[in-house]
Amino acid sequence: MKSLFQRFWPQLIIVALWLIFSSPYFLKGLVPFPSDYLVTFFPPWSAEYGMPVKNNAMPDVITQIFPWKKLTIETWKSGAIPLWNPYSFSGTPHAGNYQSAVFSPINLLFFVLPFIDAWSILILLQPLLAGLLMYLFVRSLDRSKEASLLASTAFMFCGFMVVWMAYGTLGYAALFLPLIFWGINKRSGLAISLGIALSLLSGHFQVSVYVVIASLAYILWRRKWPLMLFLVIGILIAAPQILLGFKSFLLSTRGETIVKGEIIPWQYLLTFIAPDFFGNPVTRNDWFGHYAEWAGFIGVIPLMLALFSIRKKLAEGWFFVILAAVTLLFALPTPLNNLLYALKIPVLSGSAASRIIILTSFSLATIAGYGVDALKDKKNSFLFSLASISFVAVIWIVLLFGKPLPVDTLAIARHNFILPSVLVVLASAAFVLRKKFVIYILIALAAADVLRFAIKWMPFEERQYVYPEIKSLTYLSTHVGNDRVFGNIGSGEVGVKFGIPLVEGYDAVYQSRYGEFMSVVSKGHVYPPERSVVQFDKYGVYKTEALQLLGIRYIYHRWSDGRNVWAFPYWEYVDAGVMHSSYRDEQYIVYEYNGAYPRAFLASSYVVATDDREIIDTLFAPEFNRRDTLILEQKPLLEPEPGPASAKIVSYAPTKVSIETTSQTAKLLFLSDTYDAGWEATVDGKKSPVYRADYDFRAVAVPAGDHKVVFRYHPKEFRWGIILSVIGLGGLVVLLKHK
Repeated sequence: MKSLFQRFWPQLIIVALWLIFSSPYFLKGLVPFPSDYLVTFFPPWSAEYGMPVKNNAMPDVITQIFPWKKLTIETWKSGAIPLWNPYSFSGTPHAGNYQSAVFSPINLLFFVLPFIDAWSILILLQPLLAGLLMYLFVRSLDRSKEASLLASTAFMFCGFMVVWMAYGTLGYAALFLPLIFWGINKRSGLAISLGIALSLLSGHFQVSVYVVIASLAYILWRRKWPLMLFLVIGILIAAPQILLGFKSFLLSTRGETIVKGEIIPWQYLLTFIAPDFFGNPVTRNDWFGHYAEWAGFIGVIPLMLALFSIRKKLAEGWFFVILAAVTLLFALPTPLNNLLYALKIPVLSGSAASRIIILTSFSLATIAGYGVDALKDKKNSFLFSLASISFVAVIWIVLLFGKPLPVDTLAIARHNFILPSVLVVLASAAFVLRKKFVIYILIALAAADVLRFAIKWMPFEERQYVYPEIKSLTYLSTHVGNDRVFGNIGSGEVGVKFGIPLVEGYDAVYQSRYGEFMSVVSKGHVYPPERSVVQFDKYGVYKTEALQLLGIRYIYHRWSDGRNVWAFPYWEYVDAGVMHSSYRDEQYIVYEYNGAYPRAFLASSYVVATDDREIIDTLFAPEFNRRDTLILEQKPLLEPEPGPASAKIVSYAPTKVSIETTSQTAKLLFLSDTYDAGWEATVDGKKSPVYRADYDFRAVAVPAGDHKVVFRYHPKEFRWGIILSVIGLGGLVVLLKHK
């Protein structure tokens, strides 16, 4: 047992640190989810709850990530592949939304644990895996156990890993980087390919691209050219996700415009030593910057050790110095950043530039490991210690005697600079002492520093408040069926969590054509849509026409909103006799709109138009009969004719919709779900073309008689992705067998 401890004591310390961090879940049953924030700030829960909130800087976990994960797992469990989300944007690709992480192996947790516990373990595993993999990698650089341990603690609880941990996507995309680098050092093609694939399947393409680029650079630096083949194989394995994501990107507003953003200001570099120098959202005293996007903290002592090691002989460690410097320059307002934006490279030029800081943090943590071993050098480090203390002293002089900031912000900066200053002084003294035990003290202080940072940020809250039951939501989820709902249901993608069909949505890669359609509803003409959000304009020019065509049958209204300007003007429809209440409780009332068209109906005529302006002008013309005439962009196979007809949706699943039709003449079946080239249709088992109708919806020609029309979502990008993935896996097996 003693020899076992002597061999694995660093890994045990990593696990111990992780257990301390995760103890609220294991000991108290609290979950790593901002549930207090949910019920306090997001309707409909905010009407019934109210409590202190720890961290309000992670709304997307509530409005996107958790609902998407719920849809992903429920679809997998139903036996289908989660390729389509029918609940947002009147239907939108789901796997193509990269952050849904549909193909991530970590989803297997949800098949063996209750959902909220699987979610909790998914979130909490990130720092543990990051720490253990980082230790494995740094040891492969011939660093000592002590050096590897310090580097691991710095990486597993670095700013990037901590502030994005609750999302369960960016952290996973980054944490396989040390595994890949270990594979490069050890010439393990399996580690390289699996690391690349797992990163690409984890749910954040931008971070994964950084990982791939850094891995390629390291292979070139180490001159291990044959290993590039395993990097390519890793990309091939993840091809289904990549191709689906690329398709969605091209069809989204992100594929049409590149916006420069989230560049770290020079003064924010102070947070590398004092993360809360400009305040912290948790304590509600942040007064400058974007805390989550700009977090480059790895710990005071690891940063000092990294800087200290640069003046020593680093050998292959110079790669990490260069990587840290270059990536940091890309994140700052520098010519390199300007060049990247000017090149207009998809993903890299138009995304949050600051997120490349994960490579800076990884590199600095690695260099810090070199710094630990450099402390064993007998050469005096007095000058470095003096320089470190002098730097801190200068900052204090400015804070105490300068007048650069208002008094209240100065007080925040002073308070939050005390602990970092103490750590700098202690570390500087340790650098001079050079006693063996000092290294262990430094490791302990470094671990305590980053652990304190992580615990302060991460919310662990009551599981009973994770989307608690609300009577009005229960009514909607059980009564609306396939009809759509409009109302403030938690904002963003929360409707997905409850299976409530909505016309709005929040997703960076939603289909821009649908956004254009909704802009017409709002303004009366095509207008550049928002980059990530589609909202239904309550007072839009064509709001009534949209209510009808999109099948919005239910209006979800909070009593206290009354007839205020921010409320949907339901009274116009109630007074006209076309809307009545179908549900009410103490907080909410649900109105039912009689004028909504069925989600699927049969039309008797069509017009052909290929110009977008012509389509819009015709569709919303006062004399145009949208209920019986469709606008197609090509001539259908059958000529529809007038006559009695009916259509009924008999089953509706995310990737399969079955509709039974009855008619005495040929008709056009209209389905008010967004058009996507990946949708295929059969009529009585025979393939039939799916036409884009009424600007962005679906139609199929059906002959006279009784028929069954089935829509299936099976995009060619997914089929090609599967083929490439099989080729990649096969190639990996062959290469490993002949190694």
